Amino acid sequence: MKMTKFMLGVCVFSLGIASAASNYHVTISDPTWVGQSELKPGEYNVTVDAGKVTFKMGKTVIEAPATVETSTSKFADTLLNTKTVNGQAKLKELDLGGTKSKIVFGDASVVEAGTR
Repeated sequence: MKMTKFMLGVCVFSLGIASAASNYHVTISDPTWVGQSELKPGEYNVTVDAGKVTFKMGKTVIEAPATVETSTSKFADTLLNTKTVNGQAKLKELDLGGTKSKIVFGDASVVEAGTR
């Protein structure tokens, strides 16, 4: 019985750590497109969950499909890697400072090609 309670406690603690690791804070200084939605300048809470990323600022919630990849070394700072297409910044990658994780979004040219 004691072992069961101990294992339950370890599992709950592990889940808490795992869920905390998937939430990040990002500041966007210029209008940036992710998928078909525009992220206005501001501070966003970013949540990564099963193939999608959610950007939340106040009541604004924007979801986009993405994959999480692991780099060989930690990123010193959080960086947004964008590509300018027809004068609009399209988010391609989000490097998460202090981690080896990067969030990779679909090819910006594919998003643009679908809207022509």
